[in-house]
Amino acid sequence: MFGFLNINKPPHVTSRGAVNAVQKLIKPTRVGHAGTLDPLATGVLVLCIGPATRLTRFIQDQPKVYLADFELGIVSDTEDRYGEKTVVPSAPQISADQLAEVLPFFTGEILQRPPAFSALKLQGKRAYTLARQGKDVQLAPRKIQIHNLQLVDFSYPKFRLRIHCGSGTYVRSLGRDIGEKLGSGAIMTALTRVSIGDFQLANAISLDAINESNLDSILINASQPLNHLESIEIPKKEIERFANGHTWSFDTAPPWDLVKAIDPEGRLVAILQRKSAKLFTPSINFAHYWVERKSN
Repeated sequence: MFGFLNINKPPHVTSRGAVNAVQKLIKPTRVGHAGTLDPLATGVLVLCIGPATRLTRFIQDQPKVYLADFELGIVSDTEDRYGEKTVVPSAPQISADQLAEVLPFFTGEILQRPPAFSALKLQGKRAYTLARQGKDVQLAPRKIQIHNLQLVDFSYPKFRLRIHCGSGTYVRSLGRDIGEKLGSGAIMTALTRVSIGDFQLANAISLDAINESNLDSILINASQPLNHLESIEIPKKEIERFANGHTWSFDTAPPWDLVKAIDPEGRLVAILQRKSAKLFTPSINFAHYWVERKSN
């Protein structure tokens, strides 16, 4: 099996738990995920099946859309409702207009300090491990991209944002920073990932609905979510040449450095990378997979 599954992750299930549930159905085929969702979160979780685990970064790097709920006047050590919560004394009652006024400060390229309870590493250990030990975890701010913030619902002290952002964004930390800007504090109370690139929640499959009999029918062609890459079609006879490590030469130098090579059936054969002006070589090569399937 080779492709992607678009899963609607239920709440209180870890991303690894979703991977394990599918892994049991298709052992020994490898399964991975392209971007963790917190256990409290729901929505799009992309599972990479078989050789597609090598394409994880191409999915993770695509823009994401979230719907996130927050509550003002409270802070927590995890920055969400599952942490140790503290009511902010004398927190001002914020209006919808006041909230809308600060949102532009959090759009574009901004610096964000990741949460202490995160999987990022500090001194060789996961930050959340150090935080659970009661240590003071201070992670360095990182550049992130917020394409758009939209206030979609407000009823003090609760509000909902639609967030269109780039890779590496921590939504709960965004809520923390907005709360700090308002002098009120805020925690995230719910999170739904609406999309990652072309993977949409409207087309996602319930984890409970997946079984051995329908896996092949719901598997997404590995080349389909890579529409942001230029594409070339190669003859079937070239697949064996790629399997033997051959390169691909263009008649004229193309303007891009990466291109996906597909066969006449639309199957992904390789991700090619520029080696010289006209010469490209496979940086991720799936030709062996198709050659072996043909021989079987």
